[in-house]
Amino acid sequence: MTSTNPTNAQRRDAARAQAQALRARQEASERRIRVVTFGVLALAVIALVVIAVLLFVRAHRDDAANAVEDLPLSQVADVPSTARADGAIPVGADRSAGGEAAEGVPEVAIVVDYMCPYCADFERVNKDAIEGFLADGTADVVVRPISMLDGASQGAAYSTRAASASAWVADRDPAHWLDFHEALFVDQPAEGSPGLTDDELARRATAVGVPADVADAIASGQARRTFGQWVASASAAASADPAFRGTPTITIDGQRWEGAWTDPTALPQAVADASR
Repeated sequence: MTSTNPTNAQRRDAARAQAQALRARQEASERRIRVVTFGVLALAVIALVVIAVLLFVRAHRDDAANAVEDLPLSQVADVPSTARADGAIPVGADRSAGGEAAEGVPEVAIVVDYMCPYCADFERVNKDAIEGFLADGTADVVVRPISMLDGASQGAAYSTRAASASAWVADRDPAHWLDFHEALFVDQPAEGSPGLTDDELARRATAVGVPADVADAIASGQARRTFGQWVASASAAASADPAFRGTPTITIDGQRWEGAWTDPTALPQAVADASR
C-alpha cells in the first residue's frame, strides 16, 4: 500500500515554493509602494515648481503695476478727484475731502506720512483744534499725504500703500476721508515694522464707514496701482517746497509754522494771530 504522506523532500520543496511565493508578493508590494511614493514625490515637486513660478510671475506683475516714474504732478494721469493741483486734499466743514476754501480765513496745511510717529503725535495733540477750525470756519484745513518712509517698513512700502489708500478713499468716498485719515494714526504701526497689510488697511476703512466695495480695492492693491504714481509725485512736490522740513510740516498761509505743536493751545493761537 502506497503512503499518501509527503516525504521530507516534498515538504522542503513545498516550503521553499511557499517562501518564494511570499517573497515575490512582498517584492511586488514593495515595488508598488516605491512607484506610488516616487509618483507622489514627483507630483509634489511639480506642484512646488508651479507655485514658485506663479509667485514669481505675480511678484513681477505686481512690481510692474506698482512701478512709478519721475513725473511732475501736472503730468500724473490718475489723480484723486478731491485733490488740488499741489497734491493737497482740502477738508470741508462736514469733514469730507474736497471742501471749498472759505473767504478771509487762514489756511492750515499739514504734510504727513502715515508711518511717521511724530505725525501721529501731532494728530493726537491737535485733532480737536483741527476739527474746531472746520466746525467754526476759523481756518481752512488741507492735508498732503506723502510717502517718505517706505524704507522704514522692511520693504513693505507702507507709506506709499497707506497714502494710496487715503487717496483712494478721498476719491471714492470723500465723506469718510477724514475719519479714515484719523484712523490711520490710531495704533499706528511702529516705524521699522512692515506696517499694516492691505487687508488691515481695508478693515480700518470699513470700520469708519467706507463701503465694502471701496475698501475691497484697497485690499486687492488696486488703490496703490491707481494712485501710487500720484503719491510719488505729490511726495516729490512736497519735499521740493521750501517750507518743507520733514513730517509733519505745518504751514499757515504758506509759511512754515515753527510753533510748539506739542502744546494743544499753540496752533489755535497761531491761527488766531494770522486772522488779525
